[in-house]
Amino acid sequence: MASDLDSAGLRGDSAFMQQLGIHFDETGSVRVTGWLDVGAEHHQPWGLVHGGVFTAVVETFATVGAYLAVKDRGQLAAGVNNITDFLRPVREGRIQVEATPIQQGSSQQLWQVVLTRDGDGKAVAHGQVRLQNIDAQDL
Repeated sequence: MASDLDSAGLRGDSAFMQQLGIHFDETGSVRVTGWLDVGAEHHQPWGLVHGGVFTAVVETFATVGAYLAVKDRGQLAAGVNNITDFLRPVREGRIQVEATPIQQGSSQQLWQVVLTRDGDGKAVAHGQVRLQNIDAQDL
């Protein structure tokens, strides 16, 4: 997984990112796609994938695309709001992810992310992330 993030110019070696198990197929400033396999390691106590997993995936995919949209301007994109709706419970399997921008402005971006079951294409979660474009040297 680290090489997937490295191709987007990001570090992917944190234990958290490794635990999520995200894989990117396409990383760009107007579309980010990929997948993750979920199972028992992602469960809450009742045997379903924890909603926090889906929330983290939504933010990760939106942030990668938003960053790629502003990195050539010497900026980063920092999430300021994440709204994730959980549509269907999941126990295990492959989840496909697609993130696309709704709006990309000079100071903020708004991205939508859809997570679908690989087997039947039904949405399991949908999210929106608002991000602030900030100058990298200000951090």
